[in-house]
This record gives sequence, structure tokens and C-alpha cells, in this order.
Amino acid sequence: MVKIAIAGGSGSLYPQRHSTCFADESTCLPRTAVDVAQEVIDVLVATKRHEILLLSRKDAPDGWTVPGVQWVRTSYEDAQELASILQGVHTVLSFIVVHSDIGNTSQSNLIDASIEAGVKRFAPSEWASSSFEYMDWYAGKAEIREYLRKLNEDEKVLEYSLFQPGLFANYLTYPYKSANHVVPIETPIDFNSCRALVVDGAEDARITLTTVQDLAQVVARAVEYDGEWPMIGGVRGTELTVGQLLALGGKIRGSYSPLYSSFGGGREHTPRADLDRFRQELRCGQAQSF
Repeated sequence: MVKIAIAGGSGSLYPQRHSTCFADESTCLPRTAVDVAQEVIDVLVATKRHEILLLSRKDAPDGWTVPGVQWVRTSYEDAQELASILQGVHTVLSFIVVHSDIGNTSQSNLIDASIEAGVKRFAPSEWASSSFEYMDWYAGKAEIREYLRKLNEDEKVLEYSLFQPGLFANYLTYPYKSANHVVPIETPIDFNSCRALVVDGAEDARITLTTVQDLAQVVARAVEYDGEWPMIGGVRGTELTVGQLLALGGKIRGSYSPLYSSFGGGREHTPRADLDRFRQELRCGQAQSF
């Protein structure tokens, strides 16, 4: 049995919280990490082999109970309090929403507390792509990577691994759910509407697709792994080019009017000069991006 602490995984238990907004409320992003946490928790609970602490800023919802899971409230503001909570914990899995963690304070405190408490393993809040170009809302992930690297620069004080599954294939089933907790979102390639927004010349760019179910199974096995965790998790479902994904869409969904579809032979291109506008539209999650 492994004692596991999961940070940031309670948000999806509050139905109204499917997204989080920046301070000026001009941009809202899906709380993907929170939903992924619930997928992972389900798999870990199903093994009936682990003791799980679910760290949350809120009290547990009325009537909430999950066998093998203990709800612990914390503000993440006091590293010493966190260290006390983490006593006896073997592995910490962080699903803290990085774009709402100003200055990475919560996750940095969690890391410091893990070291203080003698935690063996730590998984920072990654759960996405390894590259963040044009995704500035993920800047906090890169900063935490550097924080962990520096902590271990002279000697290893905390074993950690970056779980980077790429894009969840479950998003491509929008608007239909294909997972218990992960909510599908509109992406630049929309199979349902048979349309795509493609950066000019990017057809050969390679992307990684992994189902959240596969990721959850990998994490569950990693928790029980006896050897040392690699720094890079190496999670990969399918790797293909954007062009191959578009071709797959055409095979599945058929031909459509070039006005609306990149699958039907006519592709709507976004010049590289428009990438800033494209990025902002993605941040806002607006369908009119297409």
C-alpha cells in the first residue's frame, strides 16, 4: 500500500467550477488538471491498494465519501502546515491549476513541504504538452520545472517525474463526453463540425494524442513502480502529424464544403502573422475561432 496525497483534485466535485478566469475576467480556461485528477483518483481507488489524501481549499461537499480517500482542507499558504499534513506520505500528485496559482505559490509550498515531510516522489502539475509555445497560460509549468531542477541541482532531495501526455484524444469527441470527468472542449480541429483552423505550413507538425484513461492507468502503475522515476514521464498514446489527423477526420466524417471544412479539400489557413489573435481566441475558448 502506498500513501498518496493528491493536490488540486477536488474542484470538479463542485459542478459550477468547470473553468477558471484570469483576474480581469477577460479570459477563461477549462480546469483540465482538476478533471484529470478525478480520472486518476478513480483508478487508484479501484485498486483498493492505497491510502489517499485529497487536499482541497474547501470543505468536503455534504455527504461526500469515497472509500480509501480522506479529505483534508488546506490553504496551501503555510508550508509548515502542509509538511504536517504530508507526514507519512510516499507520493504527491499535483493537479493545481497553474494559471490560477499566482507566482506558483501554492505549488512551490507543496514542493517545499514534500521535502520537509520526507516525501519520496512528486509529480508536478503537468498533464499536458511538453512544449508551451503560444500557450503563455502554461508558463507556470515551465517555472515549476526550473524550480525542481534547481532544488536537485547539487543533490537529489526529491524524486520527481513530468507526466506529459500531449493533447487528450478525448477532446476530439466534442461535444460528446468520452471520459467520466474530463469535459471535452473545442479544439482547432473539430471533428463534430467538420472544420479546422490550421496554421499555414503546419501540416507536418507532429502532435501526441493520449486518452485520459490511458494516462490514469500509467499514473496508477507509476505509483506502484519500485524503481526510480525518470524525470520525463514518457507518456505517449499516438504520435502523428497535423495533416494525418486532418486526413483521419476526413475518413471518419466525409467531405464537407470548403467554406466550413478542412476535411473536404479546401482548407482555411491562418497566416503566421495572425497567431497572436489565434492564441487569444483559443484562450477564450470561443467557437468563432473557426
